[in-house]
Amino acid sequence: MELRNYGNTGMKVSTLGFGGSEIRDASRADVELLLNRALDAGLNVIDTAECYGDSEEKIGEVLAHRRDEYYLFTKCGHAAGVDGPDWDAKVLAQTIDRSLKRLKTEYVDVVHLHSCSEEVLRQGEVIEVLQRAKEAGKTRFIGYSGDTTDALYAIQTGVFDSLETSLNIADQEAIELTLPEARKRNMGIIAKRPIANAAWTYDSVTEEDYAYHYWKRLKKLQYDFLNEETQKVVEIALRFTLSTEGIDTAIVGTAKPDRWQQNAALTARGPLPQEQYDAIRARWKQVAAKDWAGRI
Repeated sequence: MELRNYGNTGMKVSTLGFGGSEIRDASRADVELLLNRALDAGLNVIDTAECYGDSEEKIGEVLAHRRDEYYLFTKCGHAAGVDGPDWDAKVLAQTIDRSLKRLKTEYVDVVHLHSCSEEVLRQGEVIEVLQRAKEAGKTRFIGYSGDTTDALYAIQTGVFDSLETSLNIADQEAIELTLPEARKRNMGIIAKRPIANAAWTYDSVTEEDYAYHYWKRLKKLQYDFLNEETQKVVEIALRFTLSTEGIDTAIVGTAKPDRWQQNAALTARGPLPQEQYDAIRARWKQVAAKDWAGRI
């Protein structure tokens, strides 16, 4: 597994990371198999959040004994069971402490603000909470997870070490809006949703389905490779995301014990040929509507 420098943090991260959102409904046994096998195969980035059900607890239960083998990222901002409103400074501090207990660790490598609006960021209190957590040794670095102009503002504050943002064949706003600004500041950059929720695999979806917006976009984009078998499309999608300048790691969520290794194998061929990458970008620029913003 290729390693890339994660901005100016000194971390060298695996190009394919693990996103913990989907393990909330998985059995402990499956999570144990999945994560230990992934670590054995070269994974060293695990990303989760306070609002992903029992994801943090499961990660802590099955991987605390291997804590020095991986970088651990989590996100905060939602009360998610703590008494008080989202983005309240006291609630935020409490959820960070709760995350450490759940993850069975004294520190995480990055705490990201989880899709925080520019309005809240401008008030300053949430940033101060993260800075105090860093000063206290609860996190090594602080970051912002989100998209659109909210993410752009967060980057331009200059206070964050890390950016987590949506980027895939159906979501490319960040390539021009935020990634250049993040690179200027030498931030570590994570791509979330790198396979566009596999939206092309659905015959139909409803507006309530998580993949709905990407499904609609792909119906209009009509990339020729979408007619290939599923694993080939996943490979192209992953390699597209990882070929984008500035992306250090792409996180894929799964609850299937062998899926991370399978996805890692698909990226082994490295970046897409420039001609193919440019064709995907050109099609996006030709078809994308003005309201095709990054998905939060």
